Amino acid sequence: MAYGPFDLTGKTALVTGGNSGIGLGMALAMAQAGANIAIWGTNAAKNAAAVAKLEPTGRKILALECDVGDEAAVESAFARTLETFPTIDGCFANAGVSGRGGHTFLEMTSAEWHRVTRVNLDGAFYTFRTAAKHMVQRGGGGVLVGTASLAAIEAAPRSEHYAATKGGMISMVKAMAVEFARYGVRAHSILPGWIETNMTANAVETDGFKTKVLPRVPMRRWGNGDDFGGIAVYLMSAASKYHTGDTFVIDGGYSLF
Repeated sequence: MAYGPFDLTGKTALVTGGNSGIGLGMALAMAQAGANIAIWGTNAAKNAAAVAKLEPTGRKILALECDVGDEAAVESAFARTLETFPTIDGCFANAGVSGRGGHTFLEMTSAEWHRVTRVNLDGAFYTFRTAAKHMVQRGGGGVLVGTASLAAIEAAPRSEHYAATKGGMISMVKAMAVEFARYGVRAHSILPGWIETNMTANAVETDGFKTKVLPRVPMRRWGNGDDFGGIAVYLMSAASKYHTGDTFVIDGGYSLF
């Protein structure tokens, strides 16, 4: 007999940036565990491809175009999501952009700084605020999960803006875990290591990464979106009902070695 608390039947998860990579890996696993899925992404073609991959699970799937760095767009997308799903039980703030390398901190422009913080930090704030308000008002609890990064806890030279947003994600999540615990709403952050996604595609294919970074990963491979399915199901499920405020490092042991 399967362990019952991992059954997500009747629940709905919202995953921003859910049309590829880590977000899609989480969405697919939760759908396979029984959850209905709403994904937000800025690329219509990738949204459609993600829906095609998720629909065979037999769950209700919704994909909307939404730029999470736009406060009004987030409010509108959430309202439209609720037109399809009466409740959102889990919100995974996964949408993000990387820093544009090649420049030192001394050369970083204000425009580049705000390009990253607008999506990674402001976008997470808009998303979490909207979802938390819904969960508190309807009652019944829920879970808020943010995708941070090892850059939040390890030095990320030339990516200080990216690191700042991910460190901010962890701090915001911990604060929410305490503030909303009385409502049965839990909050966590996930810190991926080196994962093969569209965002990291150029980096992981270089000789430097293959010869200097990959050997530092004890599991001797890059991660992929599927590696985040299990943690998403756990956090979405009743199995984690007394677990909040945690920071999950999923990096194949990279930060240990």
